[in-house]
Amino acid sequence: MRKQKSWRVVQKILCPLLLLSVAACGQQSAPADSQPANSPAPAQETKQLKVGIVQIVEHPALDAARDGFIAKLGKNGYEKDKQVVYDVKSAQGNMDQAVQIAQKFQADNVDLILAIATPAAQAAAQVTKDIPILFTAVTDPVAASLVQSMEKPGGNVTGTTDMNPVEEQLKLVQELKADAKTVGIIYNSGEVNSKVQVDAAKAASEKLGLTIREAAITSPTEVKQAAESMVGKVDAFYIPTDNMVVSSISAVLGVAESQKIPVVAGEENSVKSGAIATYGIDYGKLGEQTADMAAKILKGEAKPADMPVEKQAEMKLVLNKKAAEKMGVTLPQSLLDQAAEVVEQ
Repeated sequence: MRKQKSWRVVQKILCPLLLLSVAACGQQSAPADSQPANSPAPAQETKQLKVGIVQIVEHPALDAARDGFIAKLGKNGYEKDKQVVYDVKSAQGNMDQAVQIAQKFQADNVDLILAIATPAAQAAAQVTKDIPILFTAVTDPVAASLVQSMEKPGGNVTGTTDMNPVEEQLKLVQELKADAKTVGIIYNSGEVNSKVQVDAAKAASEKLGLTIREAAITSPTEVKQAAESMVGKVDAFYIPTDNMVVSSISAVLGVAESQKIPVVAGEENSVKSGAIATYGIDYGKLGEQTADMAAKILKGEAKPADMPVEKQAEMKLVLNKKAAEKMGVTLPQSLLDQAAEVVEQ
């Protein structure tokens, strides 16, 4: 009897303890941070890349390069405001401002910089040696000290060149005005891009039997005066891809129309703005080409140092009929037959 009573006492003590132990084991089998099997896994956030765009000045050609870049990068898997966010700035033709913009991009630790035109690229390259820099609308990146060579850039900078076929463009002057002897060129003396083209025009003019008359400027307000200073001294104007002059091309066109002096331009947007003709590149497509290079860098497939500077393979003839009429020129049928695009208004 005593043994039975003792065992009952032990049972009364042990049973509650065993129940507590089982409950505790059940709680330990599911860690505090675990989720039920049917609950969704937490979403992983994708890093949104930052691209800074510095443009030396706003005009149709450079705007087209910028828009082409953004659109094509989107097609490469980096859609605006989704996978990538852009900080787009214009330096308004001011080199100091271009440097300040590049410094802000560096402080913001952007993933890539797109520099549009030579001065913008020089500003960005001056500020950072670490952030990948892609340029576009740069005529001679070697002369601008942006790359060591076209084939092997060697640093954090590469991109696309807009070196235009200057000799072929000057030939257009002779086709538009057979008796043309002297061609006037207005350019910004502070832009390497423009000096390269003037030198190319001088070399080409010797082959073509033309004489080049130069008018160097340092600000947009001087463009009209420079054009007026050439009246009676030149048979035609040639407008290179000079950012300062192109942004003020209406001043040249006003003089040209009033004096019946034909204008040949270095790129198609200037023709659409009122010049008669060009044989040149498509800046929108140049921007797209630059975006393809950017995608390779962002995906880690290539580094700027090893990416050759690219140029646009195809050039096209663009004519403006209305501009020809305003400047007293009859467009030859031979040119009209060759034209990739004829602007009617």
